[in-house]
Amino acid sequence: MKHLVRVTACAFVLAGANFAFAQDLFVYPNDEQSKEQQEADEFNCYKWARDESGFDPMAAPTATEAPPPQEAKKGGVGRGAVRGAAVGAIIDGSDGAKTGAAVGGAMGGMRRADQNRRQAQSQQQWEQEQVQQYEQSRNSYNRAYAACLEARGYTVR
Repeated sequence: MKHLVRVTACAFVLAGANFAFAQDLFVYPNDEQSKEQQEADEFNCYKWARDESGFDPMAAPTATEAPPPQEAKKGGVGRGAVRGAAVGAIIDGSDGAKTGAAVGGAMGGMRRADQNRRQAQSQQQWEQEQVQQYEQSRNSYNRAYAACLEARGYTVR
């Protein structure tokens, strides 16, 4: 379930990037082209730029690679406490078992927290890479689109 939420969150981040980039370009006709001619030129340049760059700004953003796999949660407080109690009981009887359980539980909790932190860092890095790849593809498309329109007598900013 967490995996689905993270992939969905990344899609929303990419969709937001798509909306922001869609507003980047303004097209002005230099040669007094009609509105109909401008629309036709923009559509033809859209197709050409899409084919040249391999990026379609009208398509929903998708991840270029799978998100990092979720680590199976291993250990933790309960398992650490049991191990600590067993070792403590062997060394010092019931008092050692209590101390061992407390120390083992703390160690297990720290281990689980470290696993969660590493997983979150891995997920965040993956999301940043996906956004960066999306932006690079979008910039390539924008350059191709602008070049096409400029060749047809438009100013593109």
